[in-house]
Amino acid sequence: MTPSPTSPSPHHAHGVDPDIKDRNLKRLRRIEGQVRGLQRMVDEERYCAEILTQISSVHQALRAVGRELVRNHLKHCAADAIRKGPEEAEAMYDEIVDMMHKHLR
Repeated sequence: MTPSPTSPSPHHAHGVDPDIKDRNLKRLRRIEGQVRGLQRMVDEERYCAEILTQISSVHQALRAVGRELVRNHLKHCAADAIRKGPEEAEAMYDEIVDMMHKHLR
């Protein structure tokens, strides 16, 4: 069973760089503000093309956070699993393939 975004995960991140974490949190707060702005734009019945441009900006900002998280996952979590041996490595390969499949759609 996959944990929901709000339920605790059985896993915990390895080797999170405090600077990267801080940068990602700042980006996510900025994205949160952009989404509130989108809500305002819809409420004010702004021109659709303007709203779509802002939606594209939010998508790009989320992709940037995702790239940082994937990089950290590969650098720390995956590398650690691979060093532990073949069984852990195989499980990590499956996790990475599943993750890429889900997020590349």
